[in-house]
Amino acid sequence: MKKLSCIIIDDEPVARKILQEFVERVPFMDLHGKFENAAKANLFLQDNEIDLIFLDIEMPKISGLQFLQNLVIKPLVILTTAFPQYALEGYELDIIDYLLKPFAYNRFLKAVQKAKDYSELKNATSANLFSSYLFVKSDKRIEKIEIKDMLYVESLGNYVTIHLDNKKIIAYLTLKGLESSLPAFEFIKIHQSYLVACSKISAIEGNEIKLGNITLPISRNHRDAVMKMVEQRLLKR
Repeated sequence: MKKLSCIIIDDEPVARKILQEFVERVPFMDLHGKFENAAKANLFLQDNEIDLIFLDIEMPKISGLQFLQNLVIKPLVILTTAFPQYALEGYELDIIDYLLKPFAYNRFLKAVQKAKDYSELKNATSANLFSSYLFVKSDKRIEKIEIKDMLYVESLGNYVTIHLDNKKIIAYLTLKGLESSLPAFEFIKIHQSYLVACSKISAIEGNEIKLGNITLPISRNHRDAVMKMVEQRLLKR
């Protein structure tokens, strides 16, 4: 079993020590470094690929969120912070999870298991690019989803609701995690909270997309991508 390589970025020595102890208790985790600031971590990442970052938010000079926004290649990220007000902004940057200090080992384990599940799903999908279906965890079941039946996906923080032709499934995934496992040319992100199947779009009117009798908003940040997709498929005289 391939281990998840990770690093810790936190300006508090005690926090780094606790995270290191937690990581060392997990069989599928492999710690590659600890850094007290974002600048040192950035130097390391220029020459090293890792799977997961444990990232503090409140740090001197460069905050964790600023560091994350500037990363060109983004590993999976679990935010670790004592400030709950940053949760929404963190999820908008497609983090895997958000650990509020002080957190217990059981909560930590739940977060890294989520990162492991995402990584395995991504790798499995990459190995079979032409698969017509996915499996997702939903409550205590594993659900099979036919990609052709998907209408749209709605982000709910730690969860997503996958809307199908005849039902909906709530899965413990991030929107980013699911998006990376779907064929890019068949789905488009229209909003920070919505990913839609291009073939199911019935109309676009103003800043809204219609999927039959369902109407979803197009955000300002994603409108250009939507219109580019339309332009590529628009019939002209």
